[in-house]
Amino acid sequence: MPAAKRQEVEIDGRRLSLSNVDKVLYPEAGFAKGHVIDYYTRVSPALLGHLRGRALTLKRYPNGVDGGHFYEKQCPSHRPEWVQTSLIGDIDFCMANDLPTLVWLANLADLELHTSLALAADYGTPTVIAFDLDPGPPATVVECAEVALELRMIFEHLGMQAFPKTSGSKGMQVYVPLNTPTSYDVTRPFARGLAELLERRRPDLVVSEMKKSLRGGKVFVDWSQNTSFKTTVNVYSLRARPQPTVSTPLSWEEVRSVTESRDPDDLVFTSADVLERVAEHGDLFAGVLELRQTLPESL
Repeated sequence: MPAAKRQEVEIDGRRLSLSNVDKVLYPEAGFAKGHVIDYYTRVSPALLGHLRGRALTLKRYPNGVDGGHFYEKQCPSHRPEWVQTSLIGDIDFCMANDLPTLVWLANLADLELHTSLALAADYGTPTVIAFDLDPGPPATVVECAEVALELRMIFEHLGMQAFPKTSGSKGMQVYVPLNTPTSYDVTRPFARGLAELLERRRPDLVVSEMKKSLRGGKVFVDWSQNTSFKTTVNVYSLRARPQPTVSTPLSWEEVRSVTESRDPDDLVFTSADVLERVAEHGDLFAGVLELRQTLPESL
């Protein structure tokens, strides 16, 4: 039986009106808005800790992944009164602090969740340093994995831990949790310096400059994400790809394994895959929230 155009539901004591839950948002996969809502509901025990307290930039696909999108920083004025926001500058950002808000966002076809590296309450203090590894064709996530292992080795030498995840698209990201007092004035030049160091060590594999003409067959180590005005796709977020792929936390064993198999598909995970992984392994990114580390003063 087709789903009703509008459904009234109650989640954790909050009333929500869901619309067009049978509308297909991923045509190739037949993945509808109801599936998006179901995924975010089921993954929420692992996801919400990584969203809580962070300003959220919405990336909405009201007509599905093939129908264009728009970004929305200002939290919609028609939001329920219980949706929490944070005023940063002159923008009142949404914050996905609980399951009802997450479901409300999914109902808006906010397929992708993009968050700041800092908590909204202390917007100038990143809790993490992030490296976005972007492969230039014909390089793939396999080459990204090679770079990720280089990053891991450097941070291990510094006595620090790093955590890898897929972007859910074509690349990979490495997060280094800090959760100690710092600023972007520290993390941004550190990230840039490390990207340039990697380029010097592996000129065959790494590029640190933003010019796309330099990226062919190499991995761009994007250090520029480490700034207050940029957001990064959140772990466990869906991506607007033909299939409902997800930005998925990885084990370092999986990263090493793909450098041996050379098969990029080994690191492609759909929403169904991720729910199985969370059920089996828990939140592989939990350390990003819990681990307290301090960057060295120099490389």
